[in-house]
Amino acid sequence: MTDLDVRSTLWHGVGEPVTVQRLDGPVPLPAGGVLVAIEAATVCGSDLHTALGHRPGPAPSVLGHEQVGHVVALGPGAPAPTVTGAPVAVGDRVVWSVAASCGTCDRCASGLPQKCRALRKYGHEESTPDWPLNGGFATHCVLLPGTGIAVVPDTMPATVAAPAACATATVAAALDAVDRPLAGTRVLVTGAGMLGITAVAMAAAAGATVTVSDPNAQRRARAVCFGADRAVSPGDPVGTVDVAIELSGYADAVETAVDALDVGGTAVLVGAVSSSRPVSLDPERIVRGLLRIVGVHNYAPQHLATAVAFLAETDLPFADLVEPAVGLDGVAHAVVTPPSSGYLRRAIVPTATPTP
Repeated sequence: MTDLDVRSTLWHGVGEPVTVQRLDGPVPLPAGGVLVAIEAATVCGSDLHTALGHRPGPAPSVLGHEQVGHVVALGPGAPAPTVTGAPVAVGDRVVWSVAASCGTCDRCASGLPQKCRALRKYGHEESTPDWPLNGGFATHCVLLPGTGIAVVPDTMPATVAAPAACATATVAAALDAVDRPLAGTRVLVTGAGMLGITAVAMAAAAGATVTVSDPNAQRRARAVCFGADRAVSPGDPVGTVDVAIELSGYADAVETAVDALDVGGTAVLVGAVSSSRPVSLDPERIVRGLLRIVGVHNYAPQHLATAVAFLAETDLPFADLVEPAVGLDGVAHAVVTPPSSGYLRRAIVPTATPTP
């Protein structure tokens, strides 16, 4: 398609300007690929970590992997399937997974497509001539075959739908890793950022009694509004729990999560995606207590389906967690600056009026 106004932001490295480029000519669309016009995107913490140099990232790249948009074109061949198995169609309003998987390697075959040996991640790849639109901070994105695609209702606010692609689906994967019904369980959530608030809401909706731990009083109060029965500061007693979901990434919080487990309990570690000090664990207690410690990174397509279903059903004010949107010209500031107080995400809308 050549009649589209196609623009993307380009991150050129730590400390370098973020530029907006226009793509002239046809958009490269592979067989089985999908071209989506982006309605809105949100800035995940990992976008900030990349832009600030806290994690390595290729340059130039189009950052962003939490977004929602409408399908405007399909590549040649059979249309890509959605997470429900139905073929994607032009006009569908969709969110998509953080990565595309090959579907044939040993990891994909064993049920770990999120760890595919040929994994390609949206917002984390170099922008190249054959795949220039591979991130969310743009007007369009090209989805590769092997991407999990979920149709979202038109009634769902864009700033609620976009985080489904990372925050909500990751929490769905974490709760799935518990491998037991949550109804009637005692759950500890450490960290009350976007993932933590989402974990509180999803666990409470499943019938758990939830305690949340976070150093920020405003975030603790919000967690209670989203379903937490109790909110404490790090270091305060948390009691004994059946399940601990660790989302902060801090070593102290990992130790708190494991130490709080009752016999047969499970700790799911999600937040530790960068190096930290080694944690102290008592192996005898793990053995005698029949404890499980599980790591979750990325997620599988079924978790994206769970995320969208949850957001479609909940009446919790997830839209209130996202700061008012800026246009593509605001990406340079958004990827190096945390959200304003009271918000957990910044929003990017390609059609937003440029900042004066």
